Parts: sequence; C-alpha cells; structure tokens
Amino acid sequence: MKTFVPKVDPGRRKWWVVDLEDAILGRYATKVATILRGKHKPIFTPHLDTGDHVVVINAKAVRVTGTRKPEQLAYYHYSGYPGGLKKTTFAEQMHKKPEETFRLAVRRMLPKNRLGRKMFKKLHVYSGSEHPHRAQKPEKLEL
Repeated sequence: MKTFVPKVDPGRRKWWVVDLEDAILGRYATKVATILRGKHKPIFTPHLDTGDHVVVINAKAVRVTGTRKPEQLAYYHYSGYPGGLKKTTFAEQMHKKPEETFRLAVRRMLPKNRLGRKMFKKLHVYSGSEHPHRAQKPEKLEL
C-alpha cells in the first residue's frame, strides 16, 4: 500500500474574507492560522502548504478581553544594541499600526521555518473595510 501525498495546486486555493468588526484578537487569529496552514481540509499534510488565502478587513476594530489588558499586553522589539529594547503596549500598537497587531498574532501561531514564512505570505490584512482582492470572489468566514 502506498502513502497518499496530495498534489498542491496554487490555482485551486480558496480566498476567505474575515471581518474583525468587534472581534476578539486571539479567537480570530487561531481561526486564520488554521486556514493558512490548511488544517481545515481533509488533505492536510504537515510538511506541505495546503492552506488558503485569507483577507482580513477592519483590523482597527479588533479588541482584547479584560479591563486592563490593552495596557498590560506588550510588544517588544530589540535593535541589537545595549539599551535598545523597545516596548509598546497593545493600545499604542493599535493606534499606530492596527494591521501589524493582528499580523503578529497570526504569525506567532504558524510554524517557525520556511514553510511558515510561505504560509504567512497568504495573509492580507487591512485596517479598513476596503481591499483590492474583490476579483478573487472570496468566501466569508463566520465564527
């Protein structure tokens, strides 16, 4: 008996639209990471990229649960120099770059290798409701 290895055809990938209007960050990030990996399909294989494209709109409206969580949740960036550690809170990050907040949440849920970087390129995040991917006829993702 031979092992079944699915054929990955980039032309057959579906496009999904996720609206983050009043959505919780972590819950939607896990769903999006699952779709990017392809774990929602019966042909999922861990060493192949079987996932779909995801278009995320209204990233500026995402929220986190908890009363003090926007001030407690921190994002760190280190420049490599002594004293070069920068700290940004969730509230500051949402004010500056709301797309990057959701993008980071999803990226940290993907594999940390070449395959994960390839999957991450299929994520398209926009802060408003307009996006340039209307021609792909994406499906809505409801949670």
